[in-house]
Amino acid sequence: MKVLEPDISYTFSKFFDLNAEVDDIVADFGYSLKRKKLNLAGYVGELERLQELSDRIEEVLPFVSLTTEIARRELLISRVVTEVVHYTHAQLRIEYPLKVSDQLQGSLDYLLRTDTQMIIIEAKKEDLTNGLKQLAVEMIALDQWMDSPQTHLIGAVTTGILWQFSQLDREHRRIDQGLENYRVPEDIDPLMRILVQSLTT
Repeated sequence: MKVLEPDISYTFSKFFDLNAEVDDIVADFGYSLKRKKLNLAGYVGELERLQELSDRIEEVLPFVSLTTEIARRELLISRVVTEVVHYTHAQLRIEYPLKVSDQLQGSLDYLLRTDTQMIIIEAKKEDLTNGLKQLAVEMIALDQWMDSPQTHLIGAVTTGILWQFSQLDREHRRIDQGLENYRVPEDIDPLMRILVQSLTT
């Protein structure tokens, strides 16, 4: 059964509120979804500012209210993302506009890109489940937009405190949704190592 109305335009954010399962949404675009442990590789080299990042986040958390998405983005997510840029020198785009079709269009919260790797990060106030719907569609849009078939695509949906990864198998048109969750600041070490490794392999 089709989820999308063929004559209606959709933005990425509209998928967040769509009353449908993510499996059915991606199937409308010719993709499948599989939930599994991703076991994403982590960077094994030295990340010399990792403890400083963790300390800064722990220091401010008692004094801030994280009741809005913008607060979480500015105080938590942006700190992680800019540290990833420090280690990888990836190109960073924020609120990056993308249009592939009338059903695949909108703005990407964060896009990190090297010559062969790409990470898309979708920020949400609290709802990771519906956030995955939006992230999955954004990954499909990027898959169809990218010129190079060799580019690897990783996605993350995050509340700033909680992170969950997905990856796109471009050859088989399948999104693998990770079962693992990473918490900030408790899991900042494995989280940062996954993000850095995903842009340096």
